Amino acid sequence: MKCPFCGHENTRVIDSRPAEDNNSIRRRRVCDECDKRFTTYEKIETIPLIIIKKDNNRETYDRSKIEAGVLRACHKRPVSANEITGLVEEVETEVFNMEEKEIPSQVIGELVMNKLKDLDAVAYVRFASVYREFKDINTFMDELKKVLDK
Repeated sequence: MKCPFCGHENTRVIDSRPAEDNNSIRRRRVCDECDKRFTTYEKIETIPLIIIKKDNNRETYDRSKIEAGVLRACHKRPVSANEITGLVEEVETEVFNMEEKEIPSQVIGELVMNKLKDLDAVAYVRFASVYREFKDINTFMDELKKVLDK
């Protein structure tokens, strides 16, 4: 493993333990050159998941897209980084547990919205406004009413 600080090729594992409900391994490493420490996570590589977009284009699953959407929705909200990471991991686990080779992006969007609804109502409405492409204030108000009624 290459050191992220100095780029040296030789690093040593000084601690390994299960992480994320035993879905990955957390490894603590130290660089032999600069003595800095860093953490890596090792996950099982699975068959690439294909996402079917709204326009029927297909692309490989990219976790960072879910993270980016949730981060934007939670911007300046009282939601911790750990809560965001947990939400993304829950969505990812549910998606991979479906054991499908192709999944519509709408399925993932709905999973994210359901999790956000429980986490933070404002973040949920922000995400929904982009995801559902609200065209005017009335559709926005309809979604707000749904949240307020629950």
